Amino acid sequence: MERWVQTCRRELLDRTLIWNHRHLLHVLREFEQFYNAHRPHQGIANARPLHALPTPIDDPEQISRLDKRRHDRLGGILHEYQHAA
Repeated sequence: MERWVQTCRRELLDRTLIWNHRHLLHVLREFEQFYNAHRPHQGIANARPLHALPTPIDDPEQISRLDKRRHDRLGGILHEYQHAA
């Protein structure tokens, strides 16, 4: 729990101006979703807690043709990167 609080404070609350209680709850909900569903964690191959490990890409040609998309959350404080199909 202490690690989550430190991460939340360092990556989110130190960079965000919170207006009221409702805004705080919205920001914390978004960060919790980002933390558990997208953000890589220290552990087995930086796996996300709620997802299985992705299959590795071994083909060099496929690596050079990767198309990545960035999705900003909370006004650009948090960034999610995904491979475009």
